[in-house]
Amino acid sequence: MCLTCECQTRSGQTHKPPCYSVQIYCTGEVLRQVQMAKLFDDDKYFVDMKLTTAPEVVVEAFANLSSGFPNKTVPSSELRKFLQTYFEEPEFLSGIFLKWLAPNMKQRPVVVLDHPELYSQIYTPHPVVVPGGRFRELYYWDSYWVINGLLLSEMTETARGMILNFVYLVERYGFVPNGGRVYYERRSQPPFLPLMVESFYEVTGDKDFLRQVLPALETEYSFWMQNRSLAVSMSGLNRYNVPVDRPRPESYSDDVELAEGLSAEAQKKLWIELTSGAESGWDFSSRWYIDSTGRNNGTLRDTQTSSILPADLNAIMCRNERLLASFHRILGKRKALSARIKVVESLLWDAERGAWFDFSLVNETRHTSFYPSNLAPLWAQCYSNPEMANQAVQYLMGSGGLDYPNGVPTSLSESGQQWDMPNTWPPLQHMIIEGLSGLNSAHAKELAFSLAQRWIQTNWRAYIKYEAMFEKYDVNGDGKPGGGGEYEVQLGFGWTNGAALQLLNQYGDRLSSGGSVLSASVLPGLVYSILKSLF
Repeated sequence: MCLTCECQTRSGQTHKPPCYSVQIYCTGEVLRQVQMAKLFDDDKYFVDMKLTTAPEVVVEAFANLSSGFPNKTVPSSELRKFLQTYFEEPEFLSGIFLKWLAPNMKQRPVVVLDHPELYSQIYTPHPVVVPGGRFRELYYWDSYWVINGLLLSEMTETARGMILNFVYLVERYGFVPNGGRVYYERRSQPPFLPLMVESFYEVTGDKDFLRQVLPALETEYSFWMQNRSLAVSMSGLNRYNVPVDRPRPESYSDDVELAEGLSAEAQKKLWIELTSGAESGWDFSSRWYIDSTGRNNGTLRDTQTSSILPADLNAIMCRNERLLASFHRILGKRKALSARIKVVESLLWDAERGAWFDFSLVNETRHTSFYPSNLAPLWAQCYSNPEMANQAVQYLMGSGGLDYPNGVPTSLSESGQQWDMPNTWPPLQHMIIEGLSGLNSAHAKELAFSLAQRWIQTNWRAYIKYEAMFEKYDVNGDGKPGGGGEYEVQLGFGWTNGAALQLLNQYGDRLSSGGSVLSASVLPGLVYSILKSLF
């Protein structure tokens, strides 16, 4: 397949630091020395700490301190003393660890608003629900499942506030950042804001709210088309591509160590690709690897996220375009649909295999390894011929992705990264199930139920063993959390809870715990466990 490819963002982006202004949390010697000294098990811990005084005072104090040591390198013992003087421990945003039913557990943002220079946290005007664990702040695509869970819990005003927080961020930045920290200011995540609005409107029918938020949805869409798209065959498809060529502050030492031995230019290129991988939400995965021969293979150093047109991102954009047109119609306006479906089918659809695949800009080929994202256009209904959906179901049946007891794996490759085998993730399970259940096929609907049954049983068995819900699970075994990647598996967990509530709402009268129908005794127990430990 030969294409004309303009591999630059349309806005001509230049490389920039992670934050809009030079801050302790994003650049500078304080960040570098503290993170490289590995004072904490998780680099994110430091950049979530609060300053006790103005940042310029802290920077000056550190300069004075470092001047007294060889090469201005402060020993770890002195760094610890410095942190005790000028920093405070990270807060859990007034303790909101997914306690959706406890009003006093929600964020009170006024302190951050009054003294933003002391925090890495980004102010938002309404209470937030955080995923849990190390994720002490608002996150973008996680919140789609959180909001759906809130709506099912009849917490409509909390869901409204969550959406308005994202609208506020779009009005401030022109897009929704990855999460609610300043070190996320340059990157986003999969653009689910229009889908959040769709969920809210379906429950409330609130046209005034739709009218209020629609300008922000258009602004965000423009950001993705101007800054994250390519001119391919005269029609733009989207990719993840963050113009930040420095280590991620929250994973600083990992990024520096991974780049050791590379030239300065190669280091910058790698850091761009890692940050772009973080923007994808799949951080990290063999899905983004392109080795020296151009194959979908290699190690984390071979990450080339920006050289891939992802099937799922373009499916999300396809669905968003349809939603924007629908919102305009509801408000009595007209908006033309883009020609994205044709381009998706031209570049990403493989008629022989019966699925959509990521497209590599390096050698202009599709990556045909199995990932659940290969079915994302099915979920988004981004196809022109119903026979494609039937082919996609057959592809899934023969892919090997259904061969595991606890869900569909994120890939069939054991790379050690968390978005690969053996992990299985709630959002991917839910998207596959939703895509299958929406088809006009008894076979597809029954397959969707089977996957929902498998997933709820996984959640239930793990909860019985650990009294916790997790951000990800292992596809093997009798119910256990996943692993791998840059940090320990996290408890909570926002999207796990939201996805489980949606499946319980859809299939609750049929689901079983493995031994009995999830009805009078088991179903309330699982719902209670979700509400108790997650909401």
